[in-house]
Amino acid sequence: MAKQCDITGKTSQMGGRYSNRTRATQFNPCGKVRRQPNLQKKRIYVADIDKTIVVNVSTSALRTIAKNGAYATLKKANLI
Repeated sequence: MAKQCDITGKTSQMGGRYSNRTRATQFNPCGKVRRQPNLQKKRIYVADIDKTIVVNVSTSALRTIAKNGAYATLKKANLI
């Protein structure tokens, strides 16, 4: 199963380790690196439907839930 946020859809990204200036002056032994999203497995209680839902969410999605509410955010993501 891929590491992906259930709400925002964030996935891993490919990136480099060095700046362009360092790459121009030194040998770059590392190449590319895969950066993973900050995912948390959370149990969220939704009072409107009186259920607890387990979701795999990023920390930015947790802030979205705190701002907009659990029911509205999960409904928009088609998890309810």
